[in-house]
Amino acid sequence: MGATYGQFCPIAKAMELLDERWTMLIVRELLYHPMHFNELRRGMPRMSPSLLSKRLTQLERAGLVDRHATGNEVEYRLSAAGAELRPVLEGLAAWGVRWMGQAGQRELDPKLMMRQLALFVDPTRMPDRRNAIEFQFTDMPAKLCNWWLVVDPDGADVCDFNPGHEVTLTVRAPLVALVDWWLGNRGWSELTGSGTVELTGPSVVRRGFPHWFELPAFATVPRADVPLTVG
Repeated sequence: MGATYGQFCPIAKAMELLDERWTMLIVRELLYHPMHFNELRRGMPRMSPSLLSKRLTQLERAGLVDRHATGNEVEYRLSAAGAELRPVLEGLAAWGVRWMGQAGQRELDPKLMMRQLALFVDPTRMPDRRNAIEFQFTDMPAKLCNWWLVVDPDGADVCDFNPGHEVTLTVRAPLVALVDWWLGNRGWSELTGSGTVELTGPSVVRRGFPHWFELPAFATVPRADVPLTVG
C-alpha cells in the first residue's frame, strides 16, 4: 500500500497495511455490520469520498474487505482476516479511553454521537411501537442542535430535521454530557440528578431511556490518574 518498514517483525508487517490514515476507522465501521458506501461515509463525515473509495479498494486488494454487488447495490463487509481485527480495535478503544482523557471541544460531533446511539440501540428494550426521541444539544450551534432518533423493530434512523412523528421522549443536554456518558466518564444518575441532562416524557420512558442502549465495552474501563498529553 505504501513504503515498507523493511523489517520481518510481524508488527511492522501488519502496520504496513493498517497505519494509513482512516484505514482502521473503516474497519471499525464494518465491525458493526456490512455497509454500503454512503453508510460508511456517515460514520466518517470528514473523509472525502475519493479517499474512502481508494482505501476500500486497497483493503479489498489486501484481502481485509469483501465487496458484494447485487444489481446496482454494492455492500462492503469484512473478510475473515478483517474480522480478526476486532480484539485489536477493542484493545485500542480501551487504551484510548483509559489514557487519552476526555473529548476536546473540537472533537464533539453530534452526527457521530447520534450514529453511535442508532447503532447500539436495542428496540426490544423500548416501548412496543415506533419511537421518536428528540435531542436538543444546548452547546451546539443552532444548525446542529436538534436531532431525532427514530426507532422501530426494523432498526433506527437518524434525522437532522423533524420527521413529523409523535415524540416519545425529549432529551435536552450539552452534547459533551452525552459523550461523557457514552464514554463512561460520568454516570447517568449524576447527569440527570444535577440537571445537566433534562428529560421530557412519561416517567416510565424517562427511567427506561439509559437502558435502551448497549453501552460500548470501553465505557467500563478504569481511567488513568494522569492522562497522556498529545500535541
